Amino acid sequence: MHTLPQQLANGLFIGSMYGLIAIGYTMVYGIVQLINFAHGEIYMTGAFGALAVWTNLPDGTSIWLALPLMLLGGAIVSVLIAIAAERFAYRPLRGAPRLAPLITAIGLSLALQQAIFLWYPGADNAKSFPQLPGGPYHVGSISIQSGDIFLVCAAVVCMIGLAAFVRTSRTGRAMQATAQDPDTAQLMGIDTNRIIVIAFAIGGFFAAVAGLASGLKYGQVKYDIGFQAGLKAFTAAVLGGIGNIYGAMLGGLVLGIAESCASAYVSNIPGMQQLGGGSWANVWAFVLLIVVLLVRPQGLLGERVADRA
Repeated sequence: MHTLPQQLANGLFIGSMYGLIAIGYTMVYGIVQLINFAHGEIYMTGAFGALAVWTNLPDGTSIWLALPLMLLGGAIVSVLIAIAAERFAYRPLRGAPRLAPLITAIGLSLALQQAIFLWYPGADNAKSFPQLPGGPYHVGSISIQSGDIFLVCAAVVCMIGLAAFVRTSRTGRAMQATAQDPDTAQLMGIDTNRIIVIAFAIGGFFAAVAGLASGLKYGQVKYDIGFQAGLKAFTAAVLGGIGNIYGAMLGGLVLGIAESCASAYVSNIPGMQQLGGGSWANVWAFVLLIVVLLVRPQGLLGERVADRA
């Protein structure tokens, strides 16, 4: 048990990334009742957008100077793709049966993977990503890398900023109204199409932050990293309560901690030696989802309309 603090910290770090991606799922669902299964690939394109900025900077550029430029580049790529997906892939199907946009989302996911595969030379292999200097830092028995600090700080700042935006801004209140009743909101003068675009854009920005943070944490990116991360983030959104922005982050943290602890300790249980380790992390994540759905189908925080946006 002496490794428990480290495993909890590892879960917090990875859970913060899941939560950032999950917010994109939950915001879109909260407003248009759509599960955007291409969101994982938007996260992936954000990471490659940040990497493209880094590779085109002059040699010797400080990572601290490059970091805001990388975030800007990744955000532009992710936000533009998210907005284009809403405008050209999802909006024409808004009144169609729910299976149609779901299939479209899966097709878009595959298309984005192949686009990066063709556009970025060598994207089929793991591409080296710059890492922040310094570290590891030690707090008691916990070892923390610089990338982990950036990831947690980014998650906290983004979550606080989004909560304040939704609660206090005019656009945020319009998002809440649209989430509650889009037809009535439109009758009251709210441009619901604009609100939906903003929801996709915010989700794309959060995905770009997660993509940059993931690259800094692991030191590499690959064209197919979005598929698995997207599934985990969707699981986190459902765990917390799909449509609930606070629940998305909570679900990400719970999933990350459960995944980290299960990978470390399940193999120590008699008779379960073959069911531990990192290769089983995905399995235990979805086992947790099944358990939560059986016990509390609405998720940990439930689906509160006022917080959907």
